[in-house]
Amino acid sequence: MNEAILFPGQGAQFEGMGRDWCEAFPIARETFAEASEHLGFSLEKACWDSGDDINRTDIAQPGILVTSIAAIRVLEQETGLDRSKASMTAGLSLGEYTALWCAGSLDFGDAVKLVRLRGQAMQDAAEQIPSGMLSLMGGDEPMAKELAAIASAHGICAVANLNAPGQVILSGEHKALEAAAASAKDVGVRRTRALVVAGGFHSECMRPAADRLAAALGDVTFGAPVIPFVTNVTGKPSTDPAQIPMDLAEQVCSPVRWEDSMRWALGQGIQNYLEPAPGAVLAGIMRKIDPEAIVRSAAKPSLLTEEGSS
Repeated sequence: MNEAILFPGQGAQFEGMGRDWCEAFPIARETFAEASEHLGFSLEKACWDSGDDINRTDIAQPGILVTSIAAIRVLEQETGLDRSKASMTAGLSLGEYTALWCAGSLDFGDAVKLVRLRGQAMQDAAEQIPSGMLSLMGGDEPMAKELAAIASAHGICAVANLNAPGQVILSGEHKALEAAAASAKDVGVRRTRALVVAGGFHSECMRPAADRLAAALGDVTFGAPVIPFVTNVTGKPSTDPAQIPMDLAEQVCSPVRWEDSMRWALGQGIQNYLEPAPGAVLAGIMRKIDPEAIVRSAAKPSLLTEEGSS
């Protein structure tokens, strides 16, 4: 299988996600039902009938993971997809848990419970420290680091996401981000945009969440990935089952090196990618990294056998 599998992270959620898969395929319904048993509440109801609650970190995270897994299971059943033969797998932030499940490193039930706890811990941390995220249009890593250093005089501020050329995000306390926005043009950033998020993800604002998550991860058994799994923390493959949970905990406070991850894959000659539901965010990011790469979308059941260029 000369195709990598990429999994979306938070931000891909929308009310009703997964419903079309569940209406069309019993295996998708079974996947949601299995997740609900592990969670102790109806994930279907939370994803389909919760209104704006779908954007709560503690609902969005398990919902995205389970929607992605439901789509992959349908693809396995209906199209013969063999994820054990994928060229590699990676996930954007939250999507790392789905990628680890895909790589055979993490059990489904453990993945569901971990992302629920992760979402709760991040939501709690966001409510403790007023914080957010700031997109730097036209920024790069050196600009972002310089701007974060300036803004840190006003509170926590750090580089949070290095997604693609021109798609760099800072994270931190509100006052620090205000200072960053005011100084952005001084370091060469064209303009900034505040993101609508619960808090300052991938910064020290999330340290309480990282500590809670680390404790839970210590009780979970991880296996060695059966296909290359590329971690956000380094942008390179991670193979050590002992290191994986440490990286997952640290990832909550450290930058997401998505561009580095994709450039590693491209450097291996991988040009074909699959992005399962929900959404097609990663295809858009890949277009900025390498317009020649092909991303096949499985955002909805009708696209099962179609391919979309990234």
